[in-house]
Amino acid sequence: MHRLIMICLLVLTACAPRPAPVAPSFRAPTAPIYSSAVLEPSRIEGHWVQVAAFATDPLPCGPGQVDIADGQIRWTLCLDGERSGAGPLVPGKAGRFSVAGMQDWWVLWVDGDYRTMVIGTPSGQFGFVLNRAAALPADRAKAVRDLFKFNGYDLDLLRFF
Repeated sequence: MHRLIMICLLVLTACAPRPAPVAPSFRAPTAPIYSSAVLEPSRIEGHWVQVAAFATDPLPCGPGQVDIADGQIRWTLCLDGERSGAGPLVPGKAGRFSVAGMQDWWVLWVDGDYRTMVIGTPSGQFGFVLNRAAALPADRAKAVRDLFKFNGYDLDLLRFF
């Protein structure tokens, strides 16, 4: 009888649903994170090229692109795999945006001429860099690293295209 109970318990355990995989976090969960309070949403409109992202392995896809116009966004990004979507881009407070199909985007930094934009999220499940051109100059690449580090991201996992 004891053996039969053990077999039944093993069968039931095998049938139990597996826990959902935990999404990686690329930043320390207790680190503070700040978004850009001086961001002018109208100045981010236009075409952007993804020049960097966080990934656990070498990036499995090529650089993504983002197009923003008239309160709408269309995006294809390499974020530990290719993801894409389109819909309204809803500005929130202090450089934060609701993006259809994703966690909110926090603009951690944009340079004064709106050529480079650093995007992150409090969960740390993604972080990426958009630039107006495919090549990111060395001075802005350094600023990108400094900003991600300041906001608790693990720079060992930052991958440039």
